[in-house]
Amino acid sequence: MSSADGPAPMPEPAVPAGAADAASVTPASAPAAPAGAADAASVTPVRKPVIPVGRSVHVRVPATTANLGPGFDTLGLALSLYDEVDVTVSATPGVRVEVHGVGSDGSVPTDASNLVASVILDVLSRKGAMVPGLELVAHNAIPHGRGLGSSGAAIVGGIMAAKGLLEGVAELDSAELLAIATELEGHPDNVAPALFGGLTIAWLEPAGPQHKKLNVHRGVSPVVFVPAHTVPTKLARSLQPAQVPHEDAVFNVSRSALLIAALIQSPELLLSATEDKLHQSYRAAAMPDTDALVHLLRDAGFPAVVSGAGPSVLVLCERPADRLAAAELVAARSSVEWQPLMLAVDFKGATVA
Repeated sequence: MSSADGPAPMPEPAVPAGAADAASVTPASAPAAPAGAADAASVTPVRKPVIPVGRSVHVRVPATTANLGPGFDTLGLALSLYDEVDVTVSATPGVRVEVHGVGSDGSVPTDASNLVASVILDVLSRKGAMVPGLELVAHNAIPHGRGLGSSGAAIVGGIMAAKGLLEGVAELDSAELLAIATELEGHPDNVAPALFGGLTIAWLEPAGPQHKKLNVHRGVSPVVFVPAHTVPTKLARSLQPAQVPHEDAVFNVSRSALLIAALIQSPELLLSATEDKLHQSYRAAAMPDTDALVHLLRDAGFPAVVSGAGPSVLVLCERPADRLAAAELVAARSSVEWQPLMLAVDFKGATVA
């Protein structure tokens, strides 16, 4: 899972192993001390619960693709490509991370600045819990910086790991999971499908982020074309203008509504439903190869869009066989090498065991 922008603060030193059961709290209703004895009264210190040494959890989080064309910052889809991590509470202070797969070249931190680890510690701290130390073993398959939700997967992975470690100590319901993930990621369109699977509509209310999960028509068959190069998400998002023409906004509202119908009921409408005038054209200058591939595929009748912030290209095929035809077209006509990933929609979302 991906790296952190900066290290999260480590929790205060842990209570010695085995002391969690002995932690005591002075009851709020304890009898009052005799008059004049207040200064001499002793207060039993409140100790944070310590997660037992040796407790271990396994987390799996799907890749996600956001926007899906017109559904900017709102629609997301979970895909059958996964990051997995094993997390164990260690008696040795500090954090140690072993990385396999994507990021094993040293690009992913292996200490407390690792994004998964820092999120675990953050969530434990929010719940008033702590650990002596952590050991993580990550097996990463989601490409970084390609528009497939790698940072969202890392954040969700850390939250779900913390949820598992907190079993019997504190609860995290689905609303709180989404609220924390959205706060840390900055927007809910990737973390919602990563958490809950399927097709998600995500939006913000004063009470916090909300989501609705929908089941996708069984014919819908995603294929993602992944380039060797990356595009920083911050750069892609910075190219989005603060205002767009009224007619373009209306256009996207109609296409977003149509896209929901196409994905859950009428996949034959996907080519029209994935049209966009709100964000992809503004980002084209930063991703000319991506823009060219989207046009190549759409001109041939394939519902192609930029996956998330790019530079990968998502094609939402109407039938599984269409993916092979799309891959053959790209191999024959594109001057850039693209890795085709023929995936399914993930319906479970993140799991912890």
